Parts: sequence; C-alpha cells; structure tokens
Amino acid sequence: MLMGRLGQTEADLERTLAALPPSSGAVVMGTGIVSIALSLDGHETLAQILLGVAAFVWVALAALLIGRTVRDRPRFDHEARSPAALAGVAGTAVLGTGFTLLGWDWAGVSLLALAVFAWAALLAPVLSHWTTPTVGVSLLLTVATESLAVLAATLAVPEHARWLLYAALAPFLLGLVFYLFVIARFDFGQLERGCGDQWITGGALAIASLAAARITLDTRALATLGGDSGALKGAALVLWGMTILWLPGLVLAEARRPRLHYDVRRWSTVFPLGMYAASSFTLGTTVHTAAITSFARVWIWVALAVWLIVFAAMLHHAPQIARGQHPPIHPSRILEIAPTRHRAPQRSS
Repeated sequence: MLMGRLGQTEADLERTLAALPPSSGAVVMGTGIVSIALSLDGHETLAQILLGVAAFVWVALAALLIGRTVRDRPRFDHEARSPAALAGVAGTAVLGTGFTLLGWDWAGVSLLALAVFAWAALLAPVLSHWTTPTVGVSLLLTVATESLAVLAATLAVPEHARWLLYAALAPFLLGLVFYLFVIARFDFGQLERGCGDQWITGGALAIASLAAARITLDTRALATLGGDSGALKGAALVLWGMTILWLPGLVLAEARRPRLHYDVRRWSTVFPLGMYAASSFTLGTTVHTAAITSFARVWIWVALAVWLIVFAAMLHHAPQIARGQHPPIHPSRILEIAPTRHRAPQRSS
C-alpha cells in the first residue's frame, strides 16, 4: 500500500511538472509589483500580504523548477530558449525590490545576484532561438533587463553604494535597446488576439520609466551622477508618456474582444497594470507633479481588482494544474507553445 501511495505521488508530481508553463514566473511579477505600488501609496498591510503571496509562489516555483531540471532536462533546456523563461528573472528582481522597500536589504542583494546570474544564463539561448513576428511575451526580454536596473537602483541608497547606480544604467539602456528590437518586429494583431501578454507593450515602457525615475531619485540622495540628472528625469517623463499612449488602445482592444477564460498569461496583464501605478508613484515624486501621483492613486485600485480576479481564477484552476490538466491554449496565440508540446509518451491500454 505504501509503495502504491509513493507511486501515485510520483505520478502526480510528474503531471504537475508537465503542466507548468514556462511563463509561470509572471505570477510573482504581477503580485510583487502590485505589492510595491501599494507600499508606495502607504498601504503597508495590503502590500505585505501580497509580498508574502509572491514570496510563497516564488519558493514553490523554484522547487518545481529544480524538479523539472532533474527529471526532464531536455524540456528544461528547450523552455530556456523562450522569452517566457525570463519571467522568472523579472519575478526574482521584483520580489527583491519589494523586500528592499520593506527594509530587508540582505534579501534584495541575494535576489539581485540570483536574478543577474539567471538573466546572463538565459540571454544567449533566448536570443539565439529568437522568432518573429514578436508577441507580448517577447517583451519579457525588456522587462527582465529593466527589472535588474530597478532593483540595483533601489538597493543603492540603503547600501550606500553609488556604484550600484552606475551599474543600473547599463541594464536600463540595454532594456531600451531591447524594446526597440522587439517592437520593430511586433505583430500588432496581438492586441486583438493576445491572451493577456499583449499588455506588456505598455508595461515594458512603464518599468523603463520606473528605472529612470528611481535612478534619478537616488542620484539626489547619494549626490552622484551629477546629482539631479535632468537627462534621466526627462527620459523618465518621455517613457511614461509613451506608456500612457498605449493605454487607450489596450483598453479598447479588451473591450472589443473580452478574453474571460483563465490563462497564465493573464498575469502578464496584472504586471503592467501594477507597473503603471508603481512607475507613476515614483515619477510623480521625482518631478513633483500631483496629477501623475493622482493617476497612480486611482490606478492602483484597478490593478488590485484585476489581481484579485486573476488570483481567484488561478486558484479555481489549481486542481487542474495539479492533475496535469492545464487550461487549453490555442496554438496560434502563443509563442511558448513549442516548449509545451513536449509530452511523455502514452502507454497503450
């Protein structure tokens, strides 16, 4: 009987690992950034609850990732070639930023080191297997890179490390290059057909704006990079303005074609919504513009409402994932469908 239970547990684990999509790190991204935005608005209790959820999911996904590496290395290697894998990098950096804002600098430093290592390891396989036209998930190349800049800049003041601000400039500028690289090849039909990740078109610019604003704030605090950097502040404003320009089109596309079924890529909707609020709070403080801060104070509740809806939908589908039954995904709508086509051979009855 014991051996039978162990065998059933083993089979359940195999099914769960097989059903886990490579973009699952977006759950941490979305939850973490909404937590950060709530913290920036002074809602510390809510922020800490969501940060705790993000940390729990991060640990669970890390354990499952290790399990997949051990049990199915070919599939792990294959999925590492997809931009979706970079969701884990962004999620790690966002979680580190949340911990740093909470005062846990040691956790931020540790997660920055881990995120940089993972980003460096994934960059070559992702770029060497790049496909076009690009879709929303392709912009995780920008998001993951900019997330390193945000965390490095956030750590600079509590660690009294000016060098971190200089280091943050590199991923900030590289992230902008990656955005141009991806958006020049973007399939704009994804605004109508995408399953949630199309929102990263705006979210990727929002995190770049956040990085520029965060670096600007910290240059004042540390009196480095020329103190109040007008160029960085101007860049933050321009990027935020471009971010806002995406918003009407994204909202209209959602209204024209509601996509009400759960898909893990819906977390790539939650993340940009939270990032709109977080970047606006930081930029509003940087440029002393009340209108931008007021927008953030309204938008954070939009982001939290969508987070609650998507989180509830994820919990509803959790038993399916545990049984190895991921919600159906139409092949024409997903860049990462190739990695998920790998299936263990079925036994004949």
